[in-house]
Amino acid sequence: MKVSKYLDTKPIQILAGVVKREVITADDGAPNFCMRVFELEPGSSIPLHSHPWEHEIFILSGQGAALSEEGETQVVKENVIFVPPNERHGFANNSNQPLRFICLIPLLPPDQP
Repeated sequence: MKVSKYLDTKPIQILAGVVKREVITADDGAPNFCMRVFELEPGSSIPLHSHPWEHEIFILSGQGAALSEEGETQVVKENVIFVPPNERHGFANNSNQPLRFICLIPLLPPDQP
């Protein structure tokens, strides 16, 4: 069993104003899933993109928008989001507070981002 504080995991800046922490990975012995915590600073975003795997997301704090080809859906603390495989999606923080969420994905082969 692993018990830790997510802030003890090294942050990885993936875009301006966007930090990812990979809090549970294969290195921890997880055989199927990876848990990541993202933080988007006010005004920052993750543009529309897609992957061949699904995402399960839980909004921890803040508010913002879940982006899709159909437009934006406002999200707030304690919302859950399911993104099916290959669906274009993104996230934007359109508030004045950080937007923080957990994102679960299947473990990826080492050559995937």
